[in-house]
Amino acid sequence: MHAAVVRSFDHAPRYEDFDLPAPNGEDEVVVKVLAAGLHPRVRSGAAGAHYADERVLPMIPGIDAVGELPDGQRVYCVVHDTPFGTMAEQVIADRRRCVALPAGVDPATIAAAMNPAMSSWIALRMRTQIKPGQSVLVIGATGNAGQMALQVAKRLGAGRLVAAGREIDKLAGSAADQIVGLKGDPAEVARALAEAAAEVDIVLDYVWGEPAVQAMMALAKGRKDRSRPLDWIQIGSVAGPDIALPSALLRSTNLRIMGSGQGSVSARAIVAELPQLVAELAAGSLPVVAESVPLAKVEETWSAKGSEGKRMVFVP
Repeated sequence: MHAAVVRSFDHAPRYEDFDLPAPNGEDEVVVKVLAAGLHPRVRSGAAGAHYADERVLPMIPGIDAVGELPDGQRVYCVVHDTPFGTMAEQVIADRRRCVALPAGVDPATIAAAMNPAMSSWIALRMRTQIKPGQSVLVIGATGNAGQMALQVAKRLGAGRLVAAGREIDKLAGSAADQIVGLKGDPAEVARALAEAAAEVDIVLDYVWGEPAVQAMMALAKGRKDRSRPLDWIQIGSVAGPDIALPSALLRSTNLRIMGSGQGSVSARAIVAELPQLVAELAAGSLPVVAESVPLAKVEETWSAKGSEGKRMVFVP
């Protein structure tokens, strides 16, 4: 078969011939890949930079795909952490990690949307349990996953949404009730965050690093009742992998910091959530625009930013 193959973590995948391993056990099946999403998680894995990967070469990147079972049933599947991912003409998948798709659903749309939607869906349903009417702040809301998080939070019952990001022009027409720009003087940004979001119940943080610390301090100082719980869910770290958190902040505020990602929630629990999320996407409740690219062009398009507002997927 043909696949996108990584032979060096310093080079983009190349389109090559590759021998598909044989299925191992009765639960494994060969899936014909129809579309596989190019998510940030996939890029980091192909660069040998993701905490959950084995860093074994050669490897085929890709963690999920829309494909077709031997009986013709179309499914969304999530693969195990192995060197043989989904950016290929075929992939070995576990039937227990496959979700049947309704007839007529566009494979590229599901492949583009599931991973970014899953990040906030799992965070709001399994790391904390959002209650109808609660307010949510999304930090890093101008990224694709952050914009999707606004839609997911609204769909799950958020009463008020605050979006914070650096490129706020991207949030025009979003589900946010209030928008805060993260560019500019730190004191002004902190003041704006406090005014807009000091009383939120949940924070979805796709940024981390110094901006996260500044936001925590701003929200804590502006909060009327510091003993009221504030669930801070760390999902992404585009501004840096580490923070220096003042101990006094944790003692003086009921701040509950947790992560949401591979390991913090079991694979079984995540898979159990997939059918409902698939149903939402199939119904158009969480719209996304996919940009399909032939897998044969993987090397030349791997580092491309893609069209504004679209999620790139590779199609064999």
